[in-house]
Amino acid sequence: MMNTTTFPPPPLSTLFSLNSHTFSLLRTSPPSTSSAAKFTTFIRAERTTTTSITTNPTPSQRSEDHTLLSLLRSRKTEEAWLLYSQSPHLPNPTCLSRLVSQLSYQNTPESFSRAQSIISRLHHERQLHRLDSNSLGLLAVSAVKSGHTLYAISIIKSMLRSNYLPHFKAWSAVVSRLSGSPDNGPNDAIRLYYSVTKRIRRVEDRTLVAHSWPDTAAFNAVLNACANLGDVTKFCQLFDEMPEWDVVPDALTYNVVIKLCARIDRKDLLVCVLMLMISKGVEPCITTLHSLVAAYVGFGDLETAERLVQALREGRRDLCRILRDISLAKVDGVDNEIEIKHENDDIVIKHENDGFEKLIPKSIIDNAEPPLLPRVYSPDSRIYTTLMKGYMKAGRLSDTVRMLEAMRRQEDSASHPDHVSYTTVISALVKAGSMDKARQVLYEMTRIGVPANLVTYNILLKGYCQQLQVDRAKGLIKEMTDVVGILPDVVSYNTLIDGCILVDDSAGALAYFNEMRARGIAPTKISYTTLMKAFALSGQPKLANKVFEEMLKDPRVKVDQVAWNMLVEGYCRMGLIEEGKSVVERMREHGFHPNVATYGSLANGIALARKPGEALLLWNEVKERCAPRRDDDANNSTLPPPIRPDEGLLDTLADICVRAAFFRKALEIVACMEENGISPNKTKFTRIYVEMHSRMFTSKHASKARQDRRREKKRASEAFKFWLGLPNEYYATEWSLNPPGRQDQYESDSI
Repeated sequence: MMNTTTFPPPPLSTLFSLNSHTFSLLRTSPPSTSSAAKFTTFIRAERTTTTSITTNPTPSQRSEDHTLLSLLRSRKTEEAWLLYSQSPHLPNPTCLSRLVSQLSYQNTPESFSRAQSIISRLHHERQLHRLDSNSLGLLAVSAVKSGHTLYAISIIKSMLRSNYLPHFKAWSAVVSRLSGSPDNGPNDAIRLYYSVTKRIRRVEDRTLVAHSWPDTAAFNAVLNACANLGDVTKFCQLFDEMPEWDVVPDALTYNVVIKLCARIDRKDLLVCVLMLMISKGVEPCITTLHSLVAAYVGFGDLETAERLVQALREGRRDLCRILRDISLAKVDGVDNEIEIKHENDDIVIKHENDGFEKLIPKSIIDNAEPPLLPRVYSPDSRIYTTLMKGYMKAGRLSDTVRMLEAMRRQEDSASHPDHVSYTTVISALVKAGSMDKARQVLYEMTRIGVPANLVTYNILLKGYCQQLQVDRAKGLIKEMTDVVGILPDVVSYNTLIDGCILVDDSAGALAYFNEMRARGIAPTKISYTTLMKAFALSGQPKLANKVFEEMLKDPRVKVDQVAWNMLVEGYCRMGLIEEGKSVVERMREHGFHPNVATYGSLANGIALARKPGEALLLWNEVKERCAPRRDDDANNSTLPPPIRPDEGLLDTLADICVRAAFFRKALEIVACMEENGISPNKTKFTRIYVEMHSRMFTSKHASKARQDRRREKKRASEAFKFWLGLPNEYYATEWSLNPPGRQDQYESDSI
C-alpha cells in the first residue's frame, strides 16, 4: 500500500507558484496507458512549524471523509471519485492526497483529467497546501508518461520552490523526458537536475533526503541531455559526479557515451568505449552493439558497420580487435589525427581538446591484446534494420531490399524483419518516388501477418502528398481509419495540411486542422506554422496572424523563429511592409532577432511595394549585422548575433537599388555578395541598367544644387557601369567612388 504520509504545510499561502491557466490548458493530449512509477514516499528538505489553514468540519463532513477514506483504502477509486465530485466541501488533506495519488497511478486519460480537476479546484480555493508531496510526485510522473511534459515540470519546480524534495523517480522521469525533447528540452533537463541536487546538498545529513538522491537512471537521463547537446564539458563534469552519489555507470551509461562520440564526430573513440566497458566489468548489452552500428551508419561509414554486423553473424568475440584495427588504419590515413601521450599511467588523447581524455585509461589504448566480448552476440532485427537505414540514406535502394530478403531467410526468429524493417523499405521506396511498390510492400506486410503501424502509414501519406497525389493520401487515411483501425495522429494531420498547401488548398488545410482538434489531438508547433504557411501563401495574412495569436496562447507550444518569420512572410507577400515591420518589432520584444529569412521576406515585400527608401534602411541594418564584431562587443549578449547573408537577400536588395538608381548602395551590396562567395548576376543588372537608365543625365536645364546632386549620381553610375563592363569614363583607369579630398555625399542619393 502506498505511503500517503502528510507533512506540515509550507509557510506559503499556496503550494504552487502556478496559475490556473497553466493547469487547465494541458488536457487535450491523450495520456498513455502505461503505469506510473511506483515509489513510497517523498522527503521534505526543510521542516516548517506553521500549520495548515483548516476549518472545523461538521459531523456530516467528518462522516463523508470517513467514507471517502474507507473507499480509497479499499482501492475503490471510481466510487471515491463519485463521492468526491458530488460533495460540496473539500475533503481533508489525507483523503485529497490519496485520491490524487490513486487517480495519477491509474494513468488513463479520464483519471489524469480528474486529477487535474482536483488541482484546479484546490488552486482556485487557495488550498493546494492540502496535498502531500507523494501525491504531487505521482501526478508529475503520470503527466510525463501521458506526454504533458510542461505540466510535469511546473509541478516539480513548484515543489522545489515550496521546499519539498521530490522522489528521484519523479524528478528523474521529467529529466528523462526533457533530455530528448525538441527546442530547449536538453538544457531544461540539465537545469532541473542541478536544481534538485543543489537543494539536496544544502541538507547536512543527506540520509534525511536519500529518497531524492539521483540514481543511475537519473544520471543516464541527464547525461543523455548532454549527449544530445554535444556538450562534452558538462558531460564529463556530470560523469565525475557519479561517485559522489554512490552511482556506478551501467551499460546504458556507456551507450550514451557512444552517442556523444557520434554527436561530436569522434568516430575514433567508439571502439575505446567498448573496450572501456569490458575492462570495467560492465557487460555490453545488445543495445550497445546497436548503438555502435548506428554510430558508424551515422558517420556514413557503411563499410565498418557491415564488418561489425558480419562479425556478429559469425559469432566472433574479438570485436574490439576488429574495430581497433579498422580505427588505427583510418587514423593513419588522416594525417595523424590523434596524438597519444603517456602521463602517470593514464593516456591523454589530444583531439581538439574535447575533454574525453579523462574517460579513457592507458590500458584501453595500450593493451597488446584487446579484450574479448564476454559472450557471443547475435544481431537482431534492430541491428539489421539500422544497417538497412544506412543503405536507404546512401540511396542504395537495391541493397535495402536485398537486406530485407536476407533477414527473411535467417534461422533465428529474432533476426526476422519486423514492422520497423518493412517500414524502412517502404520509406526507401517512397524516397525514390516508387509509391506503387511501396504500397505493395504494405500489402505484403498484411499478407504475412506483420501489422503496419501509424509510422508506416504516415510515411506513405507523406509520399503521396510530396507527389501532389492528395486524393490518394485522403483515400489512404480513410483506409487506415476505417479498415485497419489506426487513428491518425498529429503527424498524420500535419502531413495532410502540408499536402493541401502544396496543391494550393488553404480551405482543405484549415478543415484538417479543425478536424484534428475536434478529435482531441493537440496541435504542435509544426501544425500552427504549417497552417500559417497555408494562409500566407494564399494571400491571407490576417488569418495567418489569427493562427499565430492562438499559437501564442497555447502553453503546450513554444513559439520559435520559424513562426515569427512565417507571419512576416504573410504580410510581405502582399506588400504590407509596415505590418511586416511591426511584426519584427514584436519579435524583438519577445527576445528574437531577425535572421536572414526575416530580412529576405522584408526585401521581397519592399520590392513588391516599390519602396526603395525602405531597402536602404534594410541594407544598413543587414550590413551592420554582417560586419565583424569588435573585441569589446564579442561577448555582449544584448547585441544581435552576426549573420551571413544569402544570395536571395542580397540579390533582391541589389535589384531594388539598381532599379532606383541607388548605384553606390548597389555597388556595396554586390561587393558584399562577392565577399561571401556569391556571384552577382551581371547579365540581369546590365539589362536593368540599359532598359531603365541608359538615357540618364541628358537634361541640361536644372538648378545648381540639382546639378551637383546629379554629378554625384553620375559618378556612381559610371562606377556601376565600370563594374558591369559597359562603356564608361573609367575604362583602363583606376577609379574610386570618392576621389581624394571629396566627402561621400551619397546621402542625398536616397532622398
